[in-house]
Amino acid sequence: MDMMTTAASPRKSLFARLWRDRAGNFGLTTAILLPVAAATAGVAIDLNRMVQVRSVLQDAADSAVLSAANELAKNNNMSDEAALELARKFMKAQFYHVIPSAGDDTSDIPSDEDPLAGAVGNVERNSSSAGKTFDVTLSTSYTMPTNGMTGLLGWKEVTVGVTATAQATTESKNALSMYLVLDRSGSMAWNTSTVNAAQPTKCGNWQCTWQTTNYVLKIDALKLAVANLTTQLNTADPENKYVRTAAVSYEAKMHTPIGFKWGTEHTMTYVQELIANGGTDSSGAMARAYSDIMKSSEDTAHKNKNGQIPSKFIVFMTDGDNNYSSADTKTKTTCENAKKDGIEIFTVAFMAPSKGRALLEYCATSNSHYYDAQDAAELVAAFKEIGDKAVQASTRLTN
Repeated sequence: MDMMTTAASPRKSLFARLWRDRAGNFGLTTAILLPVAAATAGVAIDLNRMVQVRSVLQDAADSAVLSAANELAKNNNMSDEAALELARKFMKAQFYHVIPSAGDDTSDIPSDEDPLAGAVGNVERNSSSAGKTFDVTLSTSYTMPTNGMTGLLGWKEVTVGVTATAQATTESKNALSMYLVLDRSGSMAWNTSTVNAAQPTKCGNWQCTWQTTNYVLKIDALKLAVANLTTQLNTADPENKYVRTAAVSYEAKMHTPIGFKWGTEHTMTYVQELIANGGTDSSGAMARAYSDIMKSSEDTAHKNKNGQIPSKFIVFMTDGDNNYSSADTKTKTTCENAKKDGIEIFTVAFMAPSKGRALLEYCATSNSHYYDAQDAAELVAAFKEIGDKAVQASTRLTN
């Protein structure tokens, strides 16, 4: 009995010492966690690269379909397959130029070795009385090898896919309907910081015994700005076949609008007669603009004259903020509905306070549709740029 106890004791003592000895625990833990940490780091690196590759691939595909659509519009004899082949080559060149690690010299890559060679495309041709329209679509993918650390998880590669669509037209003009929503509240009678170059001074009192600086009034700056916008539209459509405009002004209430007509003359006359007075409530004017521009009669007018469905724009301008929070809420709702219906909203804050700027930023279709004009010159430039954008070239990305 004693011999068995004595023989067992060394073994028990050995296991006990091993159990109490933690010197090797760190090494064991490290051996377990190191591959996990390495794999996690590998995934993070690959995710970052995947985002980069997808962005470059999307840009390359966008450029490719734009190029192909343009070429179809210019070359009536080009076949659909020739246009798609042009798009594939263009995309390949663009992509590999930015992602050199995908290949050093890609000009001679055989099709069966080129990961972009399987790009699938489609061309749609449509004709109207105004011209021909070409829609080009291209879908492609790129299989990106992962790094060795991600490979520990069994993921050797990841595939990134994109689709791009572009449209080009042989039409020389784009049909458009534009509604101006303009602030004529009392603050629009205030001075801007811009001196009237034609008459830099004016009488300082009714007896005109002294002179003072003659600043451009806000309402006069607005009239000049609208004149610049309409000049852009008239230059693009000198025969009044493609452009229809309308306008409404507001202060604490909506004033009677001028409805849609061909060209800009009636709208310019309406704006030139504006007088600044009253408070501020944009809700009624925005609701009226949205209602009028969405009427089926507006589409019908264009179809009957130019055979097109018009692009639709609202230009919303203020120099202040609404007197009631409910007016902000109603205006925002109108803006939301208009944007959902495909109407592009340009907004112009003219020396406006923060609340007014916030409303216009919310209503604008995008950041590039919002303008913050701090003086008369910036207001004029903003309206001119809006006019430029409205009549820009007909080639555009549609997806």
